[in-house]
Amino acid sequence: MITISLCMIVRNEENSLGQCLSGMVGIADEIVIVDTGSTDRTKEIAASFGAVIYDFEWIDDFAAARNYSFSKATKDYIMWLDADDTITPVDQERLRQLKQTLPPEIDTVTMPYNLAFDGEGNVISTLRRNRLVRRECGFQWIGPVHEYLAVAGRAYASDACITHKKDKAHTDRNLRIYRKRAEQGEQFSPRDLYYYANELRDHQFNEEAVDYYGRFLATGQGWIEDNFQACLKGAECWGRLGDKMQEFQWLCRTLIYDKPRAEFCCRLGAHLFEQVKYEQAIYWYDLAVRLPVDTGNMGMTNKAVSTWVPHLQLCMCYDKLGQHQKANYHNELALSYYPSHPSMQYNRNYFKNLLGTRYVGLNAARVNKGRGD
Repeated sequence: MITISLCMIVRNEENSLGQCLSGMVGIADEIVIVDTGSTDRTKEIAASFGAVIYDFEWIDDFAAARNYSFSKATKDYIMWLDADDTITPVDQERLRQLKQTLPPEIDTVTMPYNLAFDGEGNVISTLRRNRLVRRECGFQWIGPVHEYLAVAGRAYASDACITHKKDKAHTDRNLRIYRKRAEQGEQFSPRDLYYYANELRDHQFNEEAVDYYGRFLATGQGWIEDNFQACLKGAECWGRLGDKMQEFQWLCRTLIYDKPRAEFCCRLGAHLFEQVKYEQAIYWYDLAVRLPVDTGNMGMTNKAVSTWVPHLQLCMCYDKLGQHQKANYHNELALSYYPSHPSMQYNRNYFKNLLGTRYVGLNAARVNKGRGD
């Protein structure tokens, strides 16, 4: 059985740290907590779990803090978590089994990172991250902000998931770090250009954001997943700025990097819907539900854009065209994925009143799913 050092960097995490660490009881053989300046009960909570606690002066550099935490590990493997990450009982058991069965020659283990959920509690957004690494490999974190763990060697894909439950308000901390670096004349890497653009977008600096997305794409060195998302996010910024032609062109730029994906189809469908081009929008929404979902890469996966979202939008398109039975059919399919969604519940009552005896209920739609009846 392998041994595991859990390494974390924290600051004022008294509201979430206990839940995070409780999920690692019986899994972590050592807990290393690097505190970057807490003024609450964070250290006290960490100590109650037997953690070894170190202080680290915050220098606006997440990689430096994480590398310091890794340097204090003593076990076979290092696992990292953030304080607002949790591990469900099912995934705790998967991690215990992983400890017993992982071949010792494995250098890095990837795990799904569940980031967003629908009202039913189903995971709709996830990505894979390198979560457990062999200590003797000496892997390092790279980047002051939006840091990543640079790994190599033999990898293993685990089905044990980490669930992210953010419990703090979004701040401009990362944006301030990037602006400071830019003002100091630092030459940004392609990855930094992309994440700086994301921060600008998140804070509604749309013109600056599209400028930096453009700089990132112009390097020709981006990861395909980042390239694809840069095009979609750049399109969103142009939409906010009211430039529909640029929005359309940036959406289509995704096709430079990959074949159509469901997220692109839904975004293009929405663009066409806004222009009252319902039949064209239907084409793209229909394609979104027919495309296979690619789960074999480390990029973000959003299940909603291939399930209830396009079906709901197809409902709206067909309703606008006066094809109410088709609209009802797609609303029922959307409900089969997300039964408590208020808009679709409203639509169900609307179609019951409109169609009367011609109304097609949920069970019939489930039977006909995928047939287009």
